[in-house]
Amino acid sequence: MKLLNYAINGSAKVGFLKDGKVFQIESASSIEELLSSGTLDEVKRKEEGSKSQELSRIRPRPPVSAPDKILLTARNYEAHAREQNNSPPTEPYFFTKFGSCIIGQDDPIIIPKVSKKVDWEAELAVVIGKRCKYVSRSEALSYVAGYTVANDISFRDLQFPEGWPERANSLGQNWVKGKALDSALPLGPFLVTSDEIPDPQRLRLLLRVNGVEMQNASTEDMVFSVAELIEYLSWGLTLLPGDLISTGTPAGVAVFSGMPYLKDGDVVEATVQGIGTLRNPVKAE
Repeated sequence: MKLLNYAINGSAKVGFLKDGKVFQIESASSIEELLSSGTLDEVKRKEEGSKSQELSRIRPRPPVSAPDKILLTARNYEAHAREQNNSPPTEPYFFTKFGSCIIGQDDPIIIPKVSKKVDWEAELAVVIGKRCKYVSRSEALSYVAGYTVANDISFRDLQFPEGWPERANSLGQNWVKGKALDSALPLGPFLVTSDEIPDPQRLRLLLRVNGVEMQNASTEDMVFSVAELIEYLSWGLTLLPGDLISTGTPAGVAVFSGMPYLKDGDVVEATVQGIGTLRNPVKAE
């Protein structure tokens, strides 16, 4: 099932997509409410909705807007490690973003006054469906509500210390200023429930800027699978319904490929097979 959040006359709604139409689910006002109430499985079984509208008349909002946790995986594709002249990590490495980073379909990616090197990173994102802790790899996917498209927007002149890579900051990269400014996490347009994606390690990722392909890879190239990431995080950390785990980006980002950084007027499209295309214009602050 393809779920989406949207609004009508300023009122929050949730629905599912079928045959090009969006059917409103009246039992909740958001995907997060479906997850927190534990009613998602019931909605999937019944597949009932009222007040259908054409998808073209609706602007999807982010599938989740206020997760308890936003966790993003660093250097989790073999090719992305190679383009940095680095080895893949021996265990998963995570950083975080904030709720203020999240934007939805057609919302602008803001080039802030403090950065001139704004970069893209197409990613498969996982939304947790059930509370869990100390989850084994073999059962990890059973706790996934579904998947969506993420774009990990990065501010490279803030992320890396001045003089990098010849000179490194003793504290490492600046993950907060380099990754977590406003509008730095486009999400959407849909949440595709996990039953429609039985194997998240067989999906094609694409990213285009103004129609020009920048990234094209398969999730097969991940260093750590979705199940391994969930297992690793859950050991000591309680994952809650609506928590977001973004699984890393493949090769082809601007900072390592030499392609131009994003500029005012660009349009970025991130696509994950079986989910959809997340489209965002770029706007200077």
